[in-house]
Amino acid sequence: MDEKAASPRSVQLIVNSPEHMGELGRRLAKLLRAGDLVMLSGELGAGKTTLARGLGEGLGVRGAVTSPTFVIARVHPSLSAGPPLVHVDAYRLGGGLDEMEDLDLDVSLPDSVIVVEWGEGKVEELTEDRLQVRIHRAVGDTTDEVRHVTVTGLGERWGSADLSVLTA
Repeated sequence: MDEKAASPRSVQLIVNSPEHMGELGRRLAKLLRAGDLVMLSGELGAGKTTLARGLGEGLGVRGAVTSPTFVIARVHPSLSAGPPLVHVDAYRLGGGLDEMEDLDLDVSLPDSVIVVEWGEGKVEELTEDRLQVRIHRAVGDTTDEVRHVTVTGLGERWGSADLSVLTA
């Protein structure tokens, strides 16, 4: 394996509004293909679901992308020839990949784009190739809409990806 291709790639962005977070999701969707895993992390209210909604719009999937907190996962089929979006909220799941196995994400992964909110420590074993999106917001100040977003590509799949297109 080419060591340089496997090294993490990262880009940092400042997002000023929910509309811009959705736009970031739409830009990110242009980089995604079937077999991609995207892990979203951040505090409650950081914008994870807003980003996922933009991903769904960018991928052209059916149905409104909303928080799947109470159903754990939703599948949004493509309206065209693209891959379906599997949107997972792992917030209420406690322990690692064992609990996630019931969702059959390993079966869905080759043919879908899988987006997991609150997935750290729970889905990394699905694949070495993944995008980690960390969203930071000011804690305690609910009126501040500024978010600091770090997108990191891990594994060979993302080793040569140009994540700078997300800053456009």
